[in-house]
Amino acid sequence: MLSCTCCIVPQDVLNRFANDKKLAPELRKAAAESARLSAALRSLRVQAGALTAVSQGMGAHIAELAASPKVTVYDCKGTQTLPGTPVPSPKTSKDSTAQTSFAETTGVAAFYKKVFARNSIDNAGMTMMSSVHYGKHYNNAMWNGLQMVYGDGDGKLFLDFTKGHDVIGHELTHGVTQHSLQLGYSGDAGGLNESLSDCFGSMFKQWEAGQDAHTADWLIGADIMGPVAKSKGYSCLRNMANPADKSALAAQPTQYGQLTPGMDPHYSSGPPNLAFCTACVTLGGKSWEKIGQVWYAALTTSGANPTMSMPQFAARTRQVASQLFSGQAVVLAAVDKGWKLVGL
Repeated sequence: MLSCTCCIVPQDVLNRFANDKKLAPELRKAAAESARLSAALRSLRVQAGALTAVSQGMGAHIAELAASPKVTVYDCKGTQTLPGTPVPSPKTSKDSTAQTSFAETTGVAAFYKKVFARNSIDNAGMTMMSSVHYGKHYNNAMWNGLQMVYGDGDGKLFLDFTKGHDVIGHELTHGVTQHSLQLGYSGDAGGLNESLSDCFGSMFKQWEAGQDAHTADWLIGADIMGPVAKSKGYSCLRNMANPADKSALAAQPTQYGQLTPGMDPHYSSGPPNLAFCTACVTLGGKSWEKIGQVWYAALTTSGANPTMSMPQFAARTRQVASQLFSGQAVVLAAVDKGWKLVGL
């Protein structure tokens, strides 16, 4: 089974930069150290996810902790000690990274509440905690199963990871998946896990900007790309509208039939990403108003299914579309077109 490499930047991308002899030694070092740190951090999320699964499997019912989540920010000050020291007033902090982390985490909470009637990550008011300035030139961001962790980037390959609002939405959605469908991180389930985070991360960015499906760029991570990465021709991490885009750092397959055993979920998420984007563009309007509602219901009303396959998820979205929008055949037609485009 593939180990969880559930950070926004795939492990192989960091390794690629670490071994790129055309890069300055300090950039190669930052990439290599980021890869090692990311590999170590991922074990925390595996353990946290297992605890969530055990608790829910025992029939534990979560009491609402708060009517709305508290948003907290901690400063690691370049260390690898989590969570770091509390930032007393992050909303008005002079540290722009802490301020952005607070503002965008608050924004994600509002997005899930207003659009999907969800109360925080666990739907029970769970505190949304973030740690910024993690490590020295750490080139990644992740949900570790309990909280968010943001690196500052090295300033050349990657910028401050809080600059990517879709990145923040993406990683926090891993927490939502942890507390709902509980998808694993290998095979089809792993690809779905990553894809759902891309879908909701992109929707959050579009929601903030008031964009419709046609005007959205559907790029993931465009705002964290540093000048050196851009000089190499890279514009983003992934392109949901064109997963095979060569200007994406992690270009993906577009067809379900192209997926292979053991494929990193950051790559096997390509087909469901394209299916979602196609459905949204086909239907038109705001992505979160109808197609997003279908995807959210498929994520949160199916019960835990750690090994769910992509054909099963596709079937579930078709079923949900026909139920939620029974009088609007165009919604089901758009969902169906998206999945058929990728071979499902």
